[in-house]
Amino acid sequence: MSEKNLDELRDELLAVDREILEAVAKRLAVVSEIGKAKRRQQLPVRSFTREKKVMAHAMEQAKRLGVPQALATSVLDSLVKHALEIQERDRVEEARGGTGKSALVIGGCGKIGAWFARFLLSSGYDVRIADPGVCHVSAKTMTDWQSDALDEDIIVVATPLGMSGDILSALAARRPKGTVFDVASLKGPVKEGLAALLAAGCRVTSVHPMFGPDTTMLSGRHVIFMDVGHSEAHQQTRALFKDTMATCVDMTLDEHDELIAYVLGLSHLLNIAFFTALGNSGEQAERLRSMSSTSFDAQLKVAHKIAEENPHLYFEIQRLNEYRHGPQQALLRSVREIIEIVESNREADFVEVMSAGKAYLQTLQSVSER
Repeated sequence: MSEKNLDELRDELLAVDREILEAVAKRLAVVSEIGKAKRRQQLPVRSFTREKKVMAHAMEQAKRLGVPQALATSVLDSLVKHALEIQERDRVEEARGGTGKSALVIGGCGKIGAWFARFLLSSGYDVRIADPGVCHVSAKTMTDWQSDALDEDIIVVATPLGMSGDILSALAARRPKGTVFDVASLKGPVKEGLAALLAAGCRVTSVHPMFGPDTTMLSGRHVIFMDVGHSEAHQQTRALFKDTMATCVDMTLDEHDELIAYVLGLSHLLNIAFFTALGNSGEQAERLRSMSSTSFDAQLKVAHKIAEENPHLYFEIQRLNEYRHGPQQALLRSVREIIEIVESNREADFVEVMSAGKAYLQTLQSVSER
């Protein structure tokens, strides 16, 4: 039997790829049916016990077939993620909690505004967008929300942080009947507007989605809800996410900004300092491209994502948070302490710093896995 030439082998590989994709399509169809069965039995979308069984079975098959475990894990992780996305999406669309209701998203052409517009559309709401920008969402659009009758059941304010407070105050003067909430990354700048709406007798609350606009699955994602004095509006807004896998967290406006100073402020600051230091390294910057390490590549990946974000928003997150000084000074003290330990040749103290950090991070990880 003659050996196959390169072109024949490549054609054979394409045929195998088609078989793989056909199997994936078949799996996704079964996943959708499983989702329907879960909804009939009122079962949650995600079952970690079931996922462990699926992964264990896959590892057994991978070992039997001689497939590297890392490859099998990567493939199954991706398949499970897409299965959960499909089941979560189908659950939201089937529930249609917004059927017969309307929503207005002010700033709906922006990244997070567009996310909320799509989310509300999938929930059955008749969505209108007020934004002078170019929209990529299949919703009715207008350029100026002030010309709207404001008779929607929900009004989402998803404008830049510097504008949100004024818009909330302007809405208070109009006294809309529906529930109004902002999605600002900081709450200090919008406190006055939220208070004005409450004083005007409006249904108002505040929300912060702790995920990016490209997020398609809310499992493991957090949405923060802040009751500003109207419990019905707070509960109604919380209920928007009841058919998702999001983790809903309640806190006050001040608690939010104090924690955000670390969660966003500190993490952003650290990564901005990282890529700024690299950029200032002069001729060494070019040579870094030819080098790689696991930790450097991981940090570079996060820093690259930060560098691509809106610099104006990131400046506001740093500048407008009244709680910013604590984490900023903590970072400076930590860097100075570590440098001083190294320069003083105190290895035992260096080991202690790393041991304490490891213990603290393990505590954070155990809490996030609950």
